[in-house]
Amino acid sequence: MDIGHHHSFLTKLGLAVLTCSAALALCRSSRDDPSSAAFVAGAYGAVVLLGFFLRRFERAVEGEDRRKTKAAVWALTMLLTAMFASRVATLMPSVAGSVVVYLVAAGTAGAGFWALFLINP
Repeated sequence: MDIGHHHSFLTKLGLAVLTCSAALALCRSSRDDPSSAAFVAGAYGAVVLLGFFLRRFERAVEGEDRRKTKAAVWALTMLLTAMFASRVATLMPSVAGSVVVYLVAAGTAGAGFWALFLINP
């Protein structure tokens, strides 16, 4: 079943829930903690862009556009991984826990690069 350029109901619902959640988080943190508000806004923007580029990647045919879109997908996933790792690492009770969080994030980045660019160029 080809749905063309139409977005499904669940896609629209998911985006609406994400938008409402981000808006509520921004309202709650904008006055007290501007760094948290910036984090929420950045993460929301990156997730929306990731959804756009994933859809574009799935529909692209082989060629230069597909390679550029694949690079954008990887860059956005790494941005989100780094953003969330930096937030989680600060919550760890020890330095060793923070190091583990960053090592897992680096492993994720490496595995994503390997899967996207080395296995299936």
